[in-house]
Amino acid sequence: MVIRVQQGKGGKDRYVMLSVQLLGILRTYWRLARPKNWLFPGRDPANPIEVNVLHAACRSACAASGLAKRVTVHTLRHSFATHLLESGTDIRIIQVLLGHSNLSSTARYTHVSSGLIRQTDSPFDRLTIEVVPPP
Repeated sequence: MVIRVQQGKGGKDRYVMLSVQLLGILRTYWRLARPKNWLFPGRDPANPIEVNVLHAACRSACAASGLAKRVTVHTLRHSFATHLLESGTDIRIIQVLLGHSNLSSTARYTHVSSGLIRQTDSPFDRLTIEVVPPP
């Protein structure tokens, strides 16, 4: 249940998890399109889809959804990382999924919501502290 991303951001190859729902969608697409070399071929089937086509598809999806906020393909990467972090995924796993060499790069992608911060137990809550007024 993984899929290989070849020549992704930064020209890096990596594996990412594949959801059961997405697998069903991809199987249907594959049965209809029967791509040969690439799952998403470009105009020349020997090459993958061009990046600018992905950007155009993202713009079209945003326009069709009525979103006023600016959304890019890169925004989706940030959202992916943030949702994983907020659901409890270890940051090292997120690092591998994003294809980062350095953990500091991953940390820039993971915007933690204030709601998640509120839900986090403080280490102080594990202490038994008794406040004794001065004599």
